[in-house]
Amino acid sequence: MKKILISSLLAILLSFSANAGSDGEKNLSKKDSRQTKDCFEGLNRATFSLNQGLDKAILKPVAKAYRSLPSPVRTGTSNVLVNLSSLITIPNNVLQGQFKTAGVNTGRFIINTTVGILGLFDVAKEMGFSEYEKEDYGQTLAVWGVGPGCYIVLPVLGPSTLRDTAGSFINVMGGDPYYNVSAHGNNHYLDRSDYMLTKTVSAIDFRSKTIDSFDNLEKNSLDFYASVKSLYIQDRERKIKNTKTGATIEIIYEDDWEEIETQ
Repeated sequence: MKKILISSLLAILLSFSANAGSDGEKNLSKKDSRQTKDCFEGLNRATFSLNQGLDKAILKPVAKAYRSLPSPVRTGTSNVLVNLSSLITIPNNVLQGQFKTAGVNTGRFIINTTVGILGLFDVAKEMGFSEYEKEDYGQTLAVWGVGPGCYIVLPVLGPSTLRDTAGSFINVMGGDPYYNVSAHGNNHYLDRSDYMLTKTVSAIDFRSKTIDSFDNLEKNSLDFYASVKSLYIQDRERKIKNTKTGATIEIIYEDDWEEIETQ
């Protein structure tokens, strides 16, 4: 019953996404990400204000405390989180037809999980593996031709689109088989509580890296909400097209946020 409800919800979200993101056109492609509309701006701004309050009251203080930890601890934590994100990236490499990249990322994951002690050390990078690019189900849906739909701001989770929200439901509700890992010859699964724990730590890790960047962005923006929205949409377009240009920002539940970079 639960899977039926989830499937129905995803179908509704994707249908709405296709209609809202294409301006009535049936020919959808990943290039439509530029045309994301803010259909619920009033509600989005209210949610954005709520998230700002929660950030200032909870996340930012925790992130400041985390930033006071020794650098090797923070670096090791980031490495472990990136290594775990491979368990989402690899199946999406396959779904997007990136079979060679999937093989490279599988090798990176095996090396870092074993020699790198569960990803604590990025041994694969030292061995000359190509640069790691995260992939997620929202990106896969875009590659398959699903339009972004409306821009939405989720409580606590932050900026998203209808398409990316649908992709996140796949991560949380349907992604358990992709969290199969091996330890001492035994198979183990990261359940949803483990998954949400990694996302929480990812949010803290990201926030600790971007305290100054976000403070400067807020201070220098005439409209902080619009600035964050623009950065999010640009970054999703960059990730979908696998390009290196543009500003970088990533929602909390999609494979940990990256530090803002303006180029």
